[in-house]
Amino acid sequence: MTRRLLVFMGTMILANVAGHMYRPLLPLYVQEMGADIAQVGLFFTIGAIAPLAFQIFGGWLSDSIGRLQAVAIGSIGGVLGYVAYVFSPSWEWLLLATVTGAMAGSFVAPSYMAFIAEESPEESRGRVYGISQALFMIVGIIGPPIGGYISEYYGFKSMFIVAWILYGSATVIRLIMARDAMRSVTPSEEKPSFDQLKRSLRAMGGLLVAGGVVTWIFISDGIRDTTFSMSFQLLPLYMQNLIGLTNVEIGWLSSISAIATMLFLTPAGWLSDRKGERLGIVVGFTLIAGAVALFINTGAFIGFAMVFALFGVGSALIEPAYNSLISKVVPMNLRGIAFGVFSTSIGLISLPAPYIGAMLWERFSPKLPFFFPIVTTLLLLPVMWIKFKIPKVSPSEEVAEA
Repeated sequence: MTRRLLVFMGTMILANVAGHMYRPLLPLYVQEMGADIAQVGLFFTIGAIAPLAFQIFGGWLSDSIGRLQAVAIGSIGGVLGYVAYVFSPSWEWLLLATVTGAMAGSFVAPSYMAFIAEESPEESRGRVYGISQALFMIVGIIGPPIGGYISEYYGFKSMFIVAWILYGSATVIRLIMARDAMRSVTPSEEKPSFDQLKRSLRAMGGLLVAGGVVTWIFISDGIRDTTFSMSFQLLPLYMQNLIGLTNVEIGWLSSISAIATMLFLTPAGWLSDRKGERLGIVVGFTLIAGAVALFINTGAFIGFAMVFALFGVGSALIEPAYNSLISKVVPMNLRGIAFGVFSTSIGLISLPAPYIGAMLWERFSPKLPFFFPIVTTLLLLPVMWIKFKIPKVSPSEEVAEA
């Protein structure tokens, strides 16, 4: 990992420790600010829609003006979001924080993935993605306990102030990095414009319909996200309402998953580089499908611990391989918008999935939603193995053919 990438990862850890301090507790804060249960649901529905409006634009801007510059712009929006969280007089005003926070995530996430690709050689890219995401998992382990302690003993406002300070520190470093990056490169002759955005979208659209690896990533990812969203939002309800696990036990299960992911990300990245991305993806999804099958057939904490450990290992195998695969089949000048297009399109497709899963739970059986990810994964495994093979032609040639 380069020094610049290490500093960038440091800012990601700082910013996301701040985010993980409050995200698990945000429903309680919205309720404390005067919202009833239905209004809490409305709040999070809007929260899910807001990123969709920014992700493609954020990815395009990342391609146009530079990764670090786009991250810096998004970070300013994130700082404004924390201001809204601290000073909002009612839950309605918190929606402003949701929108600005969505802008931050939509600008940072595509740039984060693309920046790692550009700061790592192709032959070790999977390993670098694995190391980066292993470091990133620290935030899921330390952020929630810090947020829980501060909010419990000093109140939600104090928690958001501490998170604001952490995120603000990350933003200052990002602004300095963006300034240094601007000084070290020759300005582009072509300024960002909507014509350029349309050309990028057309080129990305060509990749999506060309029938190559990008097409099959999009199809499989859309199906996977939809079916998994139908059931994974119901995991805590199933474990507590039907099995009787406590909140503390469910929290420990989340920690087990995060720790397993962190431990296996680096070797998973190595596996991706040595044996190819599709092996990690197929093995990872096989483990997750097996974990879901075990989930609906166990009734003890130790069984659920095994399930969540498998979830963590499966995710560790999939994530660096997926990111490395996308970075290799998408031209460098389209990587930012590619991550934005994937996130937005798949987010739109899977948006109603949690509601559909809840209806299946209520009208048929609580176990029924969990069969969908098992079946679709088993159907997609041979497709992934056959289609997720790096083409001999370059991505630019694939765009030209499209």
